Amino acid sequence: MDRIFIVGNGGSGKSWLAKELAAKLRFPVTHLDDLHWLPGFSGERPRHERDQLVAEAAGNASWIIEGIYGSVLKQIFSRVTTLIWLDLADDECIANLVRRGQTDGGTPEQFEELLEYTRGYRLRRNHLNSFEAHHWFYEQHTEQKYRLTSRSEVADFLAGLR
Repeated sequence: MDRIFIVGNGGSGKSWLAKELAAKLRFPVTHLDDLHWLPGFSGERPRHERDQLVAEAAGNASWIIEGIYGSVLKQIFSRVTTLIWLDLADDECIANLVRRGQTDGGTPEQFEELLEYTRGYRLRRNHLNSFEAHHWFYEQHTEQKYRLTSRSEVADFLAGLR
């Protein structure tokens, strides 16, 4: 469990789980939103710049990276030793986003876009940021992997770590 990648729909709890794992394992955490977006969600970072930042983060001996970005997972898939897929119900993810609200200075319009994007997770086809792609990555991963489908499974997973 040296290099952990956490995927899942928006609002599934990826950032929270990464923080909890980091506290237990003392690994650095990379939140892909921080690499994908410019500060304040003012636009997308240039792809080559984002990919370089990802490569730097994934170059360490141990890490936790979390995010919905299948293109990033594809970039570093061979380095991932543990894949965690938070496959929670969409309505639970939406409720979590609404409870949390917009983060890091985004606009109300951007928050509405996030909610719509989250609603479309299971509907998108041929898209790396989708249920379909996360399922494919999960099936292809030959090392340690976990598919957690409820908050209680996430809690049990954390409780079972030494």
